[in-house]
Amino acid sequence: MDAWKPMLVLLGVVGAGLAGLYGLGLWLAAARTPLEAGPFAGGLKPGEHAVSRFHVRWYAVTMIFLAFDMEMLFMYPWVKVVSKVGATAVVEMFLFLGILFAAVAYAWREGALRWT
Repeated sequence: MDAWKPMLVLLGVVGAGLAGLYGLGLWLAAARTPLEAGPFAGGLKPGEHAVSRFHVRWYAVTMIFLAFDMEMLFMYPWVKVVSKVGATAVVEMFLFLGILFAAVAYAWREGALRWT
């Protein structure tokens, strides 16, 4: 039990500190009043609810954005190691970009990029 005494003291100090900060926050907090102004988007009243569903065409755009975002995520570290690894890294990156390009070409062919 002697080995756990410092840990229990530390836990007590942390707990007392958290309780003290919480109490201080309640004591110093401003009085809460209901919001009198409605939300706005660029100065206009909102046309729809904030958690309304999006049209299905936006999901395709989101997937394409995520694909290119992942491309950048993989290309930044690749730039750091390409000089050490050599031609193998270049071949792997072109393979990755080829697969990504094939996916975009498929999405284009299927009409995922059309808005009408």
